[in-house]
Amino acid sequence: MSHAARSGLRLVEAPPVAGAAPIAAAAGSMPPDTAGRPRVCFVAPQAWPVLSGDASVAVVGGAEVQQSTLARLLAGAGYQVSMICLDYGQPDGAVIHGVRTYRAYRPAAGVAGVRFLHPRLTSMWRAMRRADADIYYQRSAGMLTALVAAFCRRHGRRSIYAGASDSDFMPGRQLIQWRRDRWLFERGLAMVDAVVVQNQGQRDNCLRHYGRAATWVPSCYELPADARPGPGDTVLWAGNLWPGKRPDLFLELARRLPRYRFVLIGGIGVAATAEEVEYAESFRRAAASVDNLELTGFLPLAEAERHFDRAKVVVNTSVLEGMPNTFLQAWARGVPTVAFIDVNARLAGSSIYRVVAGVEEAAAEIERLFRDELYYMHASLRCREYFSGTHGAAAVLERFARVLASLCESPRDGAAE
Repeated sequence: MSHAARSGLRLVEAPPVAGAAPIAAAAGSMPPDTAGRPRVCFVAPQAWPVLSGDASVAVVGGAEVQQSTLARLLAGAGYQVSMICLDYGQPDGAVIHGVRTYRAYRPAAGVAGVRFLHPRLTSMWRAMRRADADIYYQRSAGMLTALVAAFCRRHGRRSIYAGASDSDFMPGRQLIQWRRDRWLFERGLAMVDAVVVQNQGQRDNCLRHYGRAATWVPSCYELPADARPGPGDTVLWAGNLWPGKRPDLFLELARRLPRYRFVLIGGIGVAATAEEVEYAESFRRAAASVDNLELTGFLPLAEAERHFDRAKVVVNTSVLEGMPNTFLQAWARGVPTVAFIDVNARLAGSSIYRVVAGVEEAAAEIERLFRDELYYMHASLRCREYFSGTHGAAAVLERFARVLASLCESPRDGAAE
């Protein structure tokens, strides 16, 4: 009996795809590719716009940015890398930055009530068969965690779950709409072969609440080739306009500091609830009366990067995070951050940015960063130093390569018949 069956999880396997290479059920160590490295597949449904730079699709999620970055790094290091994305109309099998992409279902495909099984489960399963990887990597809490874990158990492959938000490892607080999907996520988390996390808090909660030891692999970021220092005259916020991100606090900061220019990048996701849509619309109405605040709306990643070039300070007002990409985009440029949360970014035992308790404290910190040149220079240097030693491409690739190698070396039960 397979591990999936012992866990009470039943998933329907899709019929074989015509012309697809068969997947061999392997017991023990996995056969690596001809270069001695495992073949890695990223199961990243919404990552196509980020990986390809397709600005026509309004998706720039943090998880998608991280998966695309890591996939490019592995491909550049000689790994055979693939990625499974939704069908946005792109060519099936397209190779982007050395990563071969496979299409699954179209975002709106299927009939409500049954689309969980078809086309979502069936097309994902087909695409995973076509990718024929040794290790499958999936990020962010959801039912997909169980699907990937069950596929790998059945076919003798390895699976990695990568935490995104801190809430992923807080029972009942995951950012998952349906109870069924939360149950599937937790079953999948129990089944995957390895868990990687973004910070120490996630590692502690994964062990405390789910009994799983996790490996810390820092998030990664690379400056765009055309990145250039700007005038450093704006206060920047970037993210989705939903209550958990608390953009209203940024709005209040702009009101309190009218002498500075504030820029907010963000919109709402395609899967936003009616309440989230109403919240965003209410926020936009309130922001219209603040003269020193610019709302850009959704921006493709390449366009958003130019605002980071210009920023003096980046603000984060979220209730929960993992390791925000906006922090990495700022720190790589030496731009300090001000935030209402602590993501355990430490240099010589001290936080590299000011964690504030409220709007008044945040406003005072922003004011000081603008007015105290020596203070700003010190904060900027600490950001750069921490980023280069922790989140640079070489450091992250080395850590992740060790995770992949350990999965290849560890034996496990054979696949289900």
